[in-house]
Amino acid sequence: MALLSKSLVVLAILALWSGSAGAEVNLPLTMPEASENSDNPKMLVALAVKYEHAEGVPQDYLKAAALYCRAARLGYADAQYALGWMYANGRGIPRDDGVAAQLFAMAAEQGHGHAREMMRYTRPHATPPLPSCLLPEKQAAHDDGDSDQADATDYPKGPIFNLVHQLAPRYEVDPRLVLAVISVESAFNVRAKSPKNAQGLMQLIPETAQRFRVKNTFDPAENIKGGLAYLQWLLAFFKGDVSLVAAAYNAGERAVERYRGIPPYPETRDYVRKITRLYRKPTHPYQPDLVESSSFVALPVNYSK
Repeated sequence: MALLSKSLVVLAILALWSGSAGAEVNLPLTMPEASENSDNPKMLVALAVKYEHAEGVPQDYLKAAALYCRAARLGYADAQYALGWMYANGRGIPRDDGVAAQLFAMAAEQGHGHAREMMRYTRPHATPPLPSCLLPEKQAAHDDGDSDQADATDYPKGPIFNLVHQLAPRYEVDPRLVLAVISVESAFNVRAKSPKNAQGLMQLIPETAQRFRVKNTFDPAENIKGGLAYLQWLLAFFKGDVSLVAAAYNAGERAVERYRGIPPYPETRDYVRKITRLYRKPTHPYQPDLVESSSFVALPVNYSK
């Protein structure tokens, strides 16, 4: 552990004095005055750097971390790296290699060089954590009662968010359901791996990956396609019942059939609660001709398109 800490400090010092102020922050030579209320990630990072290193303002690590986190939520790799660096070194916040590894992985996915290097010195947790500011937040439903807004959830914007919206329509699956599954399964960590060997963004076990022809579970596009194919199949099998689909995604469709509903496993029931909090529609359109539906599911309405 001491060797790991020294390695992190050495790398951090090199990054600090390489002209990036503690992060690989590629800022323009001139920039408008940064504002804490800005939605521009570069401006947020510029202000965070000032608070982190006391450049014209009192040093405030917590404020720096909060600003980095806001920019990281916007999908900005420099901010993800800088926040990961703070967690890796315990710079004003409790040290957490798991959080750091997750943030470095997010930045490295976008080609961030220092983040790729730091991934060698941090180890992700089996269940990847994230700072609370990067977790999905529920938004208030509109007063008009629009059901499409009832499950509006603010997910981190970036390559994964865009990829889901690009691929989901091909499988006729609501992107919001896919994002809910990714959030609960891996917290958007493309390198996530569970003790049961579930892998990648949608935590595909080897059998499921093989079933839906996924060769590289750590490739974001392949993993999402495999997860989408499985969700599409489950929606048809359980006639669009979202709770049963979530239960089956966690415990397997045979377990749901055996118990004729959500299995009494604490992990599965907690999983279903998490999914249905993020995706609040009880049913989802399905393709009735894709597979013969489970015999015990009898919904009062045909939810096929």
